[in-house]
Amino acid sequence: MSLEGTVEDIIYQSGENGYAVILIMYEDEKVVCTGLLIELKVDDEVKLFGEYMMHPSYGKQFKVSSFVKLESKKNCGIRKILSSGLISGVGEKLAKKIVDKFGEKTFEIIDQEPSKLTQIPGISKEKAYSISEQYKSEYELKNVMLALNEYEFSAVMAIKIYDKYKEKTLDVLKENPYALARDIEGVGFTKADELAKKIGVEREHWGRIKAGILFVLNAIKSDGNTCCSKVFLEQEVMRLLDVDIELVNNAMEMLNLERKLVIKVYDSEVMVCNIALYYKEQEIAKRLMILASAEKKLNANFDVRKEMAQTERELKIDLVKEQREAIINSMVKGVTVITGGPGTGKTTIIKALIHMVAKLDETVLLAAPTGRAAKRMEIATQAETKTIHRLLEIAFNKDKSFESQFFCRNEDNPLETDVLIVDEISMVDIYLMDSILKALRCNQRLVLIGDTDQLPSVGAGNILRDIIKSGKIKVIRLEQVFRQAKESAIIINAHKINHGEEIIANKEKSDFFIIDEKTQNDVKNTLVDLMTKRLPAKYEDLDVMKDVQILVPMRKGLLGVHELNGVMQNALNLKSDDKEEYEYRNTLYRVGDKVMQTKNNYNLIWKVPAGSGLVVDEGMGVYNGDMGVIKEIDKYEKVITVEFDGKKRVDYEYANLGELDLSYVTTIHKSQGSEYPIVILPLFSGPTVLLSRNLLYTAVTRAKKMVIIVGNRETIRKMISNNKEVERDTSLLHHLRSSI
Repeated sequence: MSLEGTVEDIIYQSGENGYAVILIMYEDEKVVCTGLLIELKVDDEVKLFGEYMMHPSYGKQFKVSSFVKLESKKNCGIRKILSSGLISGVGEKLAKKIVDKFGEKTFEIIDQEPSKLTQIPGISKEKAYSISEQYKSEYELKNVMLALNEYEFSAVMAIKIYDKYKEKTLDVLKENPYALARDIEGVGFTKADELAKKIGVEREHWGRIKAGILFVLNAIKSDGNTCCSKVFLEQEVMRLLDVDIELVNNAMEMLNLERKLVIKVYDSEVMVCNIALYYKEQEIAKRLMILASAEKKLNANFDVRKEMAQTERELKIDLVKEQREAIINSMVKGVTVITGGPGTGKTTIIKALIHMVAKLDETVLLAAPTGRAAKRMEIATQAETKTIHRLLEIAFNKDKSFESQFFCRNEDNPLETDVLIVDEISMVDIYLMDSILKALRCNQRLVLIGDTDQLPSVGAGNILRDIIKSGKIKVIRLEQVFRQAKESAIIINAHKINHGEEIIANKEKSDFFIIDEKTQNDVKNTLVDLMTKRLPAKYEDLDVMKDVQILVPMRKGLLGVHELNGVMQNALNLKSDDKEEYEYRNTLYRVGDKVMQTKNNYNLIWKVPAGSGLVVDEGMGVYNGDMGVIKEIDKYEKVITVEFDGKKRVDYEYANLGELDLSYVTTIHKSQGSEYPIVILPLFSGPTVLLSRNLLYTAVTRAKKMVIIVGNRETIRKMISNNKEVERDTSLLHHLRSSI
């Protein structure tokens, strides 16, 4: 076995053969160690190999067979600081050479005797003094980094913490270490709690219990909640902190008095709300009700029914009663919600509404949550559509981080339009909804279009369902499936899934197929066969990379995103000597790979090359869900070039590859707002919470021409019968119901 620790004392050391008896500190205990321990001294960090034995006179000892001297924590910290980027021109190799030479006196040498640095090969006199000057200019940061290294924070994280607190950093660490979990992305409560323990914060300290409550209350956002039951919060905090319920309740009351959380009774249940989200939802409710209360009076000379009949003739469409109601309501009411499944005529309503509003010499703006959803809406309506972020004119402060983003369109600079139509509203979270409403004046009209049976937003909130449940906003439900849509088994089955009915598949000339397989490996093999042989053989013009998308419920497992992307990469884009590769965070990127942008990045520059170094077009912005192909990997420049839409080329530096995923396979959640010609769904088994009716419905409605389910029919039946939606706890519904 091995022990790793610090030499506390040298009890005995032979000058003849190197035999020694030493005391080391191992896991907060002092251990007596014996053996050939040459040249060890107090404070050395060591790793000892051997076994415990019982000495007849001295008791339990660790008999050492061999040992390794480790770099001291302090030296390790110094090396990390030097190579962190704090000092220009000093990388890991040079930092190691400096610390190996000067040890714990490194900073003293750099500060007071920089000329001694020239003893190290590669450091000139000029470079030595440059290192010294840079060190002196960052003296305060150096002290912070050394202190944080003692608590096992990386150099990068130390710089991040210092950027937040500056000269107050060490004071914050001592007075409220839990502030790091609140303020610094990547620290987390567990790390902050470990730090608090090291500096002596007691288990039942009020600061610790309050921080634990706020941590749990903040963590529920990841499941889409903005509040939770008091009972749930009590249990989670007790489990997290190992403290009594009385202490948790007392701390909760303190936080309520300090206005750091809100306690409310909703439907006879005591709920605790994240205070920031509580007021955000309250603001959304207030603005929605102000908008909804406004009503536009149409010109007396404008005969709505006559103009609508004319619109139907001009657009060559036949509207049904619900569609006409939706259009008229959208023209005169401040807020209108239109909801319906596939094939119920939502797009037709948008086209007709645009046409009708134009007759009043008014303007319409169209928006959707993602780039792909906006592109799909634009193609369907033949009207310019922007992402909500682009419409609201997103901008960033200097650091360009998520926290620093803001919208130029707001209360002081509202959108210039008479009507705003937002599609796929079920994907919009409370942050985005709040921003949309802030950019509208009370005399503008808002039309929200979505499908309540699809998955809710990835972010916190349940906007569409809460608005509909409240009964405060006019809602038009579209339930009639039109004749053309009825010819598609995809749309028929989507509605069958919604009604809990068994789906129809494998009919002649059908666009919906189920392939039964007995094992997960069989499913995997069939996916490869479909993509490489069966589909290309059946459809000559098919481009499987562009036209076929595999969607899965989970990221992990044999049929998860990570595993299947690797399988498809090897099947569709074989490794070869003429294809460059680069591995980043356990993902291998290869020239020819299908990839997806995983978040909106409005600062990425794209160019459309025309050959010979010429560029015919360029612009900025690549959006969440945009798919492309890797065209080049430049290992010298450390850049991967991706082509989107068959023409736009974007250069990704290696450091930014976190925004880029392989996308032969993606999750159903990630596919929201997108459409693909052919969708393949591997469905075999998994957690009940993931295998739900609305997940299957969302996946099926992503396909335009064909759905192929590969897997287990029993799993499909379970998904259809599993109508137990994962409820979200929010306060918007209650704010809307109590609005006047």
